[in-house]
Amino acid sequence: MDHNDVKRAVVVGAGVMGHSIAHVFARAGIEVNLVDLNQAVLDHAMGLIPADLETLAEFKKISRGDIPKVLARIHPFTDLARGAKGVDFAVEAVSEIPDIKRGVFSQLDQCCPPNAVIASNTSSLDVFSIARITRPERLVVAHWFVPPHIIPLVEVVPGPETSPGTVQFTAKLMKRLGKRTVIMKEFVPAFIVNRIQHSISRTVWEMLEKGWATPEEIDQAVKLTLGIRLPVVGVVQTNDFAGLDLIYDIMKAGQSVSPLVKEMVDRGHLGAKTSKGIYDYGGRSEAEILKTRDQQYLKLLGYLEEIKAFDPV
Repeated sequence: MDHNDVKRAVVVGAGVMGHSIAHVFARAGIEVNLVDLNQAVLDHAMGLIPADLETLAEFKKISRGDIPKVLARIHPFTDLARGAKGVDFAVEAVSEIPDIKRGVFSQLDQCCPPNAVIASNTSSLDVFSIARITRPERLVVAHWFVPPHIIPLVEVVPGPETSPGTVQFTAKLMKRLGKRTVIMKEFVPAFIVNRIQHSISRTVWEMLEKGWATPEEIDQAVKLTLGIRLPVVGVVQTNDFAGLDLIYDIMKAGQSVSPLVKEMVDRGHLGAKTSKGIYDYGGRSEAEILKTRDQQYLKLLGYLEEIKAFDPV
């Protein structure tokens, strides 16, 4: 099946993630069954969706006139067997509890059509070891971020038996939904974003527990530095601007050198200053590269100051 042929999806779990994922599918013209065994949770979700859509309309991400059509494509169910009937794509978005997920995968395996892709929204669990399904080649992770109807990224992660076709199908379907994807080569716990975020969280809790700085000071420090730089240069490319020779010296002082950094330094690829480092800058001069970066920094800084982003929400 081509990703453009997807006509109906099911989202299992109507919580914080599930209700939002459901209306992303509906906005793309796909009929979506939203399933939750708890009627109260389902009712709450169906109440949140119109508010989400109103916010999107306020920022011209959707026409207010289209909201009724989007809502009409969302069908609530408390019966998973009925909700999974005839779907082309399934999203598991239930609690991060292995036994609960295992049960949902088994039911989806039994109730979805044989060619339907089953995607898990897990944030870190090895669902490929948890799931017991007859066609593991159709199981994949499609990890969204809160709130799914706003954050553009979906991480697509294969398991050891996931077929390449399932991975590409899922990535292309996410693009049809208006999302951008990163495709990991293999499963690693927590994937890309949460793996990095977990390292940050451990450090933050250490600083708070030891009283090295207040919560407000930590957030100010990050917002006024990384908050400006990372949207432009990310966590990898930023090393090119520090200079890989400097990174190498710092690593040597700490007696832990990455062979990747050593190889690039040995080849004279030091980053922006040599027009090649982790990224290739196509022969542009250092001045040209820095000017492009700085213009983006200044535009972003000006906007963040304008919306008072450096104040607590």
